[in-house]
Order: sequence, then structure tokens, then C-alpha cells
Amino acid sequence: MSRCTFLGLGVMGYPMAGHLAAAGHEVTVWNRTASKASAWAAQHGGTAAETVEAAVAEADFMMACLGDDPDVRAVAEQAIPAMKPGAILIDHTTASAELARELDQDAREAGIGFLDAPVSGGQAGAENGQLTIMCGGEADTFQRAEPVMEAYAKAMSLIGPAGAGQLCKMVNQICIAGIVQGLSEGLHFAKRSGLDPELVIGAISKGAAQSWQMENRWKTMVEDTFDYGFAIDWMRKDLRITLEEARRNGARLPVAALVDQFYADVQAMGGNRWDTSSLIARLERDL
Repeated sequence: MSRCTFLGLGVMGYPMAGHLAAAGHEVTVWNRTASKASAWAAQHGGTAAETVEAAVAEADFMMACLGDDPDVRAVAEQAIPAMKPGAILIDHTTASAELARELDQDAREAGIGFLDAPVSGGQAGAENGQLTIMCGGEADTFQRAEPVMEAYAKAMSLIGPAGAGQLCKMVNQICIAGIVQGLSEGLHFAKRSGLDPELVIGAISKGAAQSWQMENRWKTMVEDTFDYGFAIDWMRKDLRITLEEARRNGARLPVAALVDQFYADVQAMGGNRWDTSSLIARLERDL
């Protein structure tokens, strides 16, 4: 078992750190809101640190799951100099590939390993220990970290060098945006046509139209219930990062850019914290 530190105890980090403790690792946690770290330690039997530096000083592995590039950069500037040589920093935040490359360089200079390792699976995946992890970094670093990340993952892959994990997560979000919009339009069309959505989904969900979103979200979408996953605010953050990267690499993402604007419409409806399947609400708002 390893000494692990987890920085950031949001809806993803809190249960991920819990799985590390349940797997038998020695876990220290830190959170900007100290009361949440104390609550986690009381629940899981780990240690709540008062500072980032104290949290990471003895860690073999340091995991972070934060908000955006500035959050990661600020915490990394405190953590990296305080980490012991040979330790590994694993950033589970969905952030930019550019930042991942910067952190990789900083980690190399400090004598530690680094993986950019964004996750997919949402809050439910984190709570159930069923996340998919897309990693960028060195093969030996990934091999050392893989047995530890297994505590909260069902699958993980090394995609390429530093930054590749973040780029893979961007592909994931591009695909999700298009799938959710297509499913929203399909369900909206079925309802306007007087069809029973349950019968329609039963007929099409075993064929080429099948998707995770269809299997897991069609019913809540029809019921206008949108508190089952990844919030619109965070999806727009991810799409912003993705579209910025596309401008750098020349990729053309017309559907992703359009769906990003559709999500902006949902925010304007008050749906900032609704999950990503709430695109259907935009189509039905005038009915």
C-alpha cells in the first residue's frame, strides 16, 4: 500500500479519495474549504492537512482533482517543491494540454513523475469506483501509478506523452456534445410526433443509435429531471478548453461549437447546475 495525498474534495475527488482509503492506502487530504477535508477524514479514517505543503510532504502519489487551469497551477506551485524525489503527481482535473506540458516540465526539474489523467464517468462513476482514465506521461510513471488508480477506475489507458490525456478527454467531450444533442432532438421529435418515448427507445436502443447516454439518460430527459451528472457549467469549461485547442491545432469543430452555444442557452434558462442531458429543455422551452 502507498501513501497518497488527494487535493480537491469536490463531487469527484471526495469519493475518489474514499476509494483509495478503502483499498488500504494511507490517505491524506486537503481542500480549500478545510471543513470538507475534516469531514472526509472523520468518515474515512484518513488525515486532513492544513496546507498543501504538509499534505504532500510524505506522499508517494499526489492526486489532484480541481476546477480549471488557474486552480491547478496555483496548487501545483505549492505542491511540487514540497514533494519528495521520486513521488508522482497525478492530475485528474480536466484542464488544458498546455498546462499539462508545463507541469510535466516542472515535475521533471523537481525529480518527480507526472501524469495528466482526466477522468470520464461523472459523479456516479466516481462514487462507484468505475471511472475511465485517459493518461499522458511516461510509460514507467504510468505503470507505477496504475495499481493505485485502480482503486477508483474500471479502465485506464496511456495515450501518449504529457498532454495526451487532456487531448483525449477533449475528444471525449466533443463526442458527448454531439451525442447528447442528437438524443435530445430525437426524443423531442418523438414526443412531437405523438410517439411513446419508452417504446421508441426500446425499438432503437439495440441498434446503431445505441449509446450510453441513450441507455442511462433518456428517461430522465423525458421527465425533465437534470440532476444526474456532470453540470453544464463544467461542460462549458471543458468545451472552452477544447475549442481553444482546436484553434491552435486547426481542427474544425462546427458541431461542438454549436452545442457549446446551446449549453449557453440552457445556462440562460437557469440551468447552470443541470446535467449535460438538459439540452432537451432548450428544445422544449416554448412548448
